[in-house]
Amino acid sequence: MTSTTAPTPVFRPIADPGPLGLAAFALTTFVLSVFNAGLVDASAEPVVFGIALFYGGAVQVVAGVIEFFKNNLFGGVAFCSYGAFWMAFWYLATHTSIPTEHKGTGVGIFLLAWTIFTAYMLIAVSKVNWGLTITFAVLFIAFVGLTVGDLCELEIATRLGGWFGLAAAFSAWYCSFAGVINFTAGKTVLSVGPKGVSSH
Repeated sequence: MTSTTAPTPVFRPIADPGPLGLAAFALTTFVLSVFNAGLVDASAEPVVFGIALFYGGAVQVVAGVIEFFKNNLFGGVAFCSYGAFWMAFWYLATHTSIPTEHKGTGVGIFLLAWTIFTAYMLIAVSKVNWGLTITFAVLFIAFVGLTVGDLCELEIATRLGGWFGLAAAFSAWYCSFAGVINFTAGKTVLSVGPKGVSSH
């Protein structure tokens, strides 16, 4: 007699997408921040556009979707949102033409919205671990600097935003590296601090 009992589904574990999302965020932020900080001539800035679309954008969104499947609300919101930020940056830089006299205001408002988003994500990330809290703290300062730089046409603010962007990139890289090396070593090699309601 043929059994009609449905087979028991097999749930395969999914690796933590956090280190991938953080790496994508860190690398893209690093490249753009080099230009914002004035370390490289601005004429070479288009090198970041492809990275913004594919790595900072698409890869981060994929990482965010996986975070939702793993029931990590914070990770899903953060990676999908900042992935969309980089895609929007790519579109803004390559497919829009803003009149010069309005460019500072337009870009400034764009950055202000992301500053507000980063502010409440900074509050939420304090429940995760200190590594990510530091990343979001310096990222928030970077967005403030860049926003003021565009809205008030203050180059020094943009430069400071670039330097804090570099700090955010290295902090995110540290968290990403910690996730990778701790997983491959099977033990805690690099600490990101105590974990709270969510983790990477």
